[in-house]
Amino acid sequence: MFRVIAILILAIGLASCDAVNTVKEGFSHARAVEADLEQSIGLKPAVGFNWNNGRLLSVTVIFPRIYDAKPPRELGEMVRAAVTKQFKQAPESITFGFTVEKPATGA
Repeated sequence: MFRVIAILILAIGLASCDAVNTVKEGFSHARAVEADLEQSIGLKPAVGFNWNNGRLLSVTVIFPRIYDAKPPRELGEMVRAAVTKQFKQAPESITFGFTVEKPATGA
């Protein structure tokens, strides 16, 4: 009985190490995308991701404000290039957007 419990604990530990490693690597890739885009356009976005069974399903890139210096199509290509380069694989989908702040009210 003790041997079965020990084997189960070892199996769970090994399985969770891979999951923890995947998440840890994903966050380092996300930070690299943030740094890459901040360097190229001057805005640091927030980057999120979704992995499933070793596949990168989706990446979300949200900029802190609207970026008018480039058209959305060109900005999208820059985002795609940074995500593919840093995650080392193309996700099934990339979503990018902008945070729109509540307008200040005059007092």
